[in-house]
Amino acid sequence: MFRFFALLLCVIVAQPILADDPLRIGVAEVEITPPLGFPMAGYYHERLAVGTTDPLKAKAVVFRGNNQAAAFVVADLTGIARDLFLEVRKAASEKTGIPAEHIVVSATHSHTAPSYYRNLYDLLGEETASDKRASYSAHLINNLVKAIVEADAAASPAVLEAGSALQVFPVSFNRRFVMRDGSVKTWQSLSNPNVIRAAGPIDPEIGLVLIKSSDGKTSRGLISNFALHLDTVAASKKLTWSADFPYFIEQAMRKKLGNQLISVFGTGTCGDINHSDPTRKTRNTTEIIGTSLAKTIEAEIPKLEPVKSQKFQVKSATVRLPLQKIRKHEIEKAILLLDLVKKGEKINFFDHVTACKSLMLDQYENSPSQVVTSDYLNWGLSKSFAGIGESLPVEVTTMTIGSDVAIVFLPGEVFVNLGLAIKQASPFKTTLIIELSNCVETIYIPTRAAYVGGSYEVTNSTVQPGSGELLVETALKLLRESVTTK
Repeated sequence: MFRFFALLLCVIVAQPILADDPLRIGVAEVEITPPLGFPMAGYYHERLAVGTTDPLKAKAVVFRGNNQAAAFVVADLTGIARDLFLEVRKAASEKTGIPAEHIVVSATHSHTAPSYYRNLYDLLGEETASDKRASYSAHLINNLVKAIVEADAAASPAVLEAGSALQVFPVSFNRRFVMRDGSVKTWQSLSNPNVIRAAGPIDPEIGLVLIKSSDGKTSRGLISNFALHLDTVAASKKLTWSADFPYFIEQAMRKKLGNQLISVFGTGTCGDINHSDPTRKTRNTTEIIGTSLAKTIEAEIPKLEPVKSQKFQVKSATVRLPLQKIRKHEIEKAILLLDLVKKGEKINFFDHVTACKSLMLDQYENSPSQVVTSDYLNWGLSKSFAGIGESLPVEVTTMTIGSDVAIVFLPGEVFVNLGLAIKQASPFKTTLIIELSNCVETIYIPTRAAYVGGSYEVTNSTVQPGSGELLVETALKLLRESVTTK
């Protein structure tokens, strides 16, 4: 069966045109904070924002060599809907001339960010909305594009330094646990006598790329990458907009490197990683987490090594991830459950998650869908994936500089073991892996083994076992081709 799915892999590799001129790099940021009263993302019930703790932003980086360019923008959003990605990529390509297949849109996964999905779906369907929230998705698209355009305009010769630091103070923990009956459960405490051990590792590495002016005197941008779920503000039940712990990294790095610095945080593969320490009841606050990571980064800055090569390459591959099969009786059950939710009744959390996923799969696999999906869902709605069939076409993109630096972009919420597999086999000295890029509709992407264990992340995945391994294979293929290309 897996061999069959492997045949779904369709690689479309952009042939690199190697740069002869010095690499030019631009960075920029644009605010994307929604209005108060706009719905917040991250949970299965409505939450309306009542204030702002810190601003939400879109931060873009553009690389330009001789006849080759690429861009990525990371936004303080819970995920990147496919519809949003396609709109941003098209407009940004038209405005900058950067090939569309070389543009990536990623999310930090903050759970104190907007639930824009329904708003965007209505906008693209030319639906009308009756309040001030109607224009937010248009504003979001425009400002993500604006960040890329401004980064492109700012592109100039730069020097790079790269490396990685190890986070020693514990801020990240694997949230899945092996139980005495052989099952796996999410969100447990070691005080539970039925817990044996964590079901997987963490990734303590913080990947770093420092972008300096050509004379090396001014730090223009810092790309940092760490595997930890951004759900530390929302965990305190605050209903205020916030970029979560990367905000504290930004503030600390500006204090050290200058207010002109743009701090770009890319979320690592943390589908099974959060900030809840299973050995104690008290959780680290957002400030403690962000400040601790910032201290680790700050100590590493003087140790970063110069990137001597100016050879920039971007490669992209499309992978068709097989969707889980949805049956008619599952759709019928989902409707019954979500009708109860509409009436204000509470249902089992896992049943709620499964019901929403079932209608998402109905929308993707069936044309037309058996249910009017927009009658039941606010997130998971998709114009571009509606009726797509048995698999989701998603991209894996790599941006590399010489043999020193690689940035890998993956879709969905990816399990940490998959990211570690890429890092361990990467031929590049420093490898950053940024998840939630170009597509959130896969939801979680566990390892093949994790599907056997089950629990929340498996329940909340739309793709079949083996999908994560396909992403790893594709990423490593692209990285190896980047090393061997003459």
